[in-house]
Amino acid sequence: MTHNIYIYLLIMAGVTYLIRVLPLTLIRKEITNTFIKSFLYYVPYITLAAMTFPAMMDATNSPIAGAVAFVFALILAWKGASLFVVSVLACLMVFVIELIPFIH
Repeated sequence: MTHNIYIYLLIMAGVTYLIRVLPLTLIRKEITNTFIKSFLYYVPYITLAAMTFPAMMDATNSPIAGAVAFVFALILAWKGASLFVVSVLACLMVFVIELIPFIH
């Protein structure tokens, strides 16, 4: 049974290594395609959003509070607020919404 775990770990390590090394070895010149450049520019933001959004819904007592705080944070970020201000005000929004008795 335990030898299977080592095989799985070896395969995962190999796949992770290939994902990181192949682009470095295959792409030698500068990327000029605007679509690919914009795609690569937004990958970190999309990855962060994909990890953060489910946590926002699960970390609150009510998914409604998480959804409202998410919309509120989205509006604040769209208006140009800093990341610190957006996160603090979104947390305060969750706190205020969870004080409302019928939102549980």
